[in-house]
Amino acid sequence: MLSTIGIPGLILILIIALVIFGPSKLPEIGRAFGRTLTEFKTAAKDLTKDDEEGKDKTVKGSTADLSATAIQEDTLKRVN
Repeated sequence: MLSTIGIPGLILILIIALVIFGPSKLPEIGRAFGRTLTEFKTAAKDLTKDDEEGKDKTVKGSTADLSATAIQEDTLKRVN
């Protein structure tokens, strides 16, 4: 999406932002935008990490369930 804007488009956007917000507000807006991106990245990493941990627990749990079922079937065969 940004590749279609190009350098002249970015310069135009910066000039419009400078006219609207003024030179004193632009650094504050930039910092706020940077913090927002950092928080978003952190939240996205936490979500993917939690999702991966949940999948690992599910896989380990299902393996244990299969092992317990196999042991029960083996015990029933020995009893009969």
